[in-house]
Amino acid sequence: MQTDLDKDDFLNGQVLLVDKPLGWSSFQAVNKLKWAIRKKFDLKKIKIGHAGTLDPLATGLLIVCTGKFTKKIPEYQGQPKEYTGTIALGATTPSYDLETEVDGHFSTGHITEAMLQAAAVHFTGAMEQAPPLFSAIKKEGKRLYEYAREGKTVEVKKRKVTILEFEITKTELPLVHFRVACSKGTYIRSLAHDFGKHLRSGGHLTSLRRTKIGDFDVDRAVHPADFSKRLLGTGTP
Repeated sequence: MQTDLDKDDFLNGQVLLVDKPLGWSSFQAVNKLKWAIRKKFDLKKIKIGHAGTLDPLATGLLIVCTGKFTKKIPEYQGQPKEYTGTIALGATTPSYDLETEVDGHFSTGHITEAMLQAAAVHFTGAMEQAPPLFSAIKKEGKRLYEYAREGKTVEVKKRKVTILEFEITKTELPLVHFRVACSKGTYIRSLAHDFGKHLRSGGHLTSLRRTKIGDFDVDRAVHPADFSKRLLGTGTP
């Protein structure tokens, strides 16, 4: 991160690359940067936003735009994304990840490496994908996760997405490590769920890290607390 930026630089517009930590919401990460910028330059307000939410249980790249560059957010949101992570086969959860408890157990004894590779090929390309019931998508003014937490079942419209690449990087059954490149709007949790269902074993996402958005790479990103510390020139984030 550049440390010589001034108030006008942030107001005119900056693209900041953040490595969102585990357990933080995307909103919390952006707020950490916003607080540091306002404190540093004694600003009452500044426009700031991110180009694509990450769940609290996911880590990795957030593109954060400030000032006039917030107009660029839709452009960045539309770019392809790349993730790495792990899928646990043999069990399902209502949220398709670790947010909720396991609600079903299945055998994995029939699964071979060849089946895993074939399944990855099966899920590569254009497809219609159902978002998780535990998601922030709105239906009739209410978020899907609100219905889910109330135990209500609602019909979720499928979305057209594209899996550009789906690579199995390591197999340690019941864990499967992967790398996925995909289009805007893809839910990796849904992919994990569908992957397990296709293998007749069930599956859920156990870790996820966003590594790329378009040409932006997480290797160039900073922890939000480090951003604050460097900008303010303090030893305490």
